Amino acid sequence: MVSIGYFLSCEEYGPQELVRQARMAEEAGFRRLWISDHFHPWTDAQGHSPFVWSVIGALSQATSLPVGTAVTCPTFRMHPLVVAHAAATAAVQLDGRFTLGVGSGEALNEHVLGQRWPPPGERLEMLEEAVQLIRRLHTGKRTTHRGTYYRVDDARLYTVPEQPVPVSVSAFGPKAVALAARIGDAFCTASPSAELVSRYREAGGGDRTVQGGMKVCWAPTEEEGLEKAHRLWATELLPGQLNATLTRQKDFAAAASLIPREAVGEQIVCGPDAERHRARLRQYADAGFDEVYVHQIGGRQEEFFRVYQDEILPSFHS
Repeated sequence: MVSIGYFLSCEEYGPQELVRQARMAEEAGFRRLWISDHFHPWTDAQGHSPFVWSVIGALSQATSLPVGTAVTCPTFRMHPLVVAHAAATAAVQLDGRFTLGVGSGEALNEHVLGQRWPPPGERLEMLEEAVQLIRRLHTGKRTTHRGTYYRVDDARLYTVPEQPVPVSVSAFGPKAVALAARIGDAFCTASPSAELVSRYREAGGGDRTVQGGMKVCWAPTEEEGLEKAHRLWATELLPGQLNATLTRQKDFAAAASLIPREAVGEQIVCGPDAERHRARLRQYADAGFDEVYVHQIGGRQEEFFRVYQDEILPSFHS
């Protein structure tokens, strides 16, 4: 049976609100939490971007649910050593209930230090070296590293969890899926694709956990939900490498303005029809996902959590 979690969106909400939503999610019966890790929101309309590691510290005191980042880029804006330090502390704070989700990043967040933005293949090579380095540092042993992309000189993490921090690798294309199968403890992606799940398992992922993210906009009417989803998250439908290569919020907004509202409605469940919400979750379950994280777009959190507690989660959680 698929396990349903809640997705805390740092792009839409400030730190206090994220902690409040985490509490409501646990009370409503969600079983785990994801939280995004961005320096910028995708568009100015989204409006927020708190430092995720500070929020995770607060979550550790506010909820008993497992928490994972979805996802952290450990290769540009933050050196793998710094990510290893942050993740180890988060795992200790959460008593081992923390998963480090990683990905190859987007220029939107990573260009801010003025570094060159390399092509996808090179970014995957950087991610592989970064994950190897993070795992070594999480042993608590002194580490010196002279790699292709990173250097560490005689470093040791003194606060480390009793068990290694699980690493979930985000992937959308064949090369990234193969990498996720090779270096990760779990695989995460954003669409209910049975093909991706099959490819991951055949590439060596075996029976490791597969996680999926899912956006919805519960609202009293489908029209209200669709308006919010299109205004705030039409960026989800941008084609090709645009999400990975654009650097400015106004360029994302301009590109997203070309996405038809109807297309957003086909990908994001909008409105109050509980059966449509259940049907989208079943798509993930039928595709072989083990965990699905639901992001409620655009407010109305109290109504969303009430509906999911009463009408949707009981269909999936026995």
